[in-house]
Amino acid sequence: MKLLALVVLLTFSTSFAQKWSAEKANEWYAKQGTLVGANFIPSTSINQLEMWQADTFDPTTIDRELGWAESIGMNVMRVYLHDLVYQENKEGFLKRMDDFLKIADKHHIKILFVFFDSCWNDDPKLGKQPDPKPGVHNSGWARSPGTKVLFDSRKWGRLEEYVKGTLKHFANDPRVLAWDLFNEPSNSGYMDACLPLLKKTFEWALEVRPSQPVTAAVWNNHDLSNQIMFDNSDIITFHNYHDAQNLENEIKRLQKYGRPLICSEYMARRDNSFFQTCLPVFKKYKVGAINWGLVAGKTNTIYAWSQPMPDGSEPKIWFHDIFRKDGSVYSKEEIDAIKAHVK
Repeated sequence: MKLLALVVLLTFSTSFAQKWSAEKANEWYAKQGTLVGANFIPSTSINQLEMWQADTFDPTTIDRELGWAESIGMNVMRVYLHDLVYQENKEGFLKRMDDFLKIADKHHIKILFVFFDSCWNDDPKLGKQPDPKPGVHNSGWARSPGTKVLFDSRKWGRLEEYVKGTLKHFANDPRVLAWDLFNEPSNSGYMDACLPLLKKTFEWALEVRPSQPVTAAVWNNHDLSNQIMFDNSDIITFHNYHDAQNLENEIKRLQKYGRPLICSEYMARRDNSFFQTCLPVFKKYKVGAINWGLVAGKTNTIYAWSQPMPDGSEPKIWFHDIFRKDGSVYSKEEIDAIKAHVK
């Protein structure tokens, strides 16, 4: 097993010529200002498929909720896509992406799009999506592409078309901040099995070489997949759901790469990851900050991982999210901290 791991690492850790230099990455980052925002899905969508499919795409809710984000000083959103929507009708999918970007731009918000995701429910399907399970965190979130495709490279042609087609369409779009190629690829027990598709995704993206940076967020000390992401990302993104001291320690470790840093997931109140304590750390080290969750909705991310509340009652301490569906806020003190961060 150790020999196999070494062979995989040697095979997949080679970086590609089109990767930005550290100097170019830092020049780009210096123009972005203070980046603060959230992982966004409208409260009316349970997953990426419901967000992007034609029948359930909801620009009215998107406009309203991004307006709330703008009102507290947020200027970036991380947004998940899904390969099946592109496969079904790429023209319609790209049109809806453009419509979404028009709304975001209206609110002075740039977008970090995510292509693939190894988390939560397997075997994604188009069509009507499941109703939320009361009190269950991300009960309907859908992996992309899912195990059947991840383990069958004969089906990767359509994934290549999805990545390249989307990147080519928006390659020079100033409304797009960056491209996040693969969310937590080794999650859901995939471990090293994710490496071939992860490596291929970087190849496809860097063959297109969009004007925006490409990245994938390192997480959870999964060394082989993290090394591929370090080797091939223009900017370093990472996830940290721990307390402020742990966050600061991780930032110091990542500074050795000499590249811009953006934390693309943080803020889990149960685990002592708070706006009031983490945002000062991000400001100190000039690190972009994108928390999980904007508006409490069908994803049920006010409930903690592996701690369901089957009666669906509101937990005393929300795990993620900032706003209720009516626009009221969970915590005024948190809003004050976010507004202070961007001043």
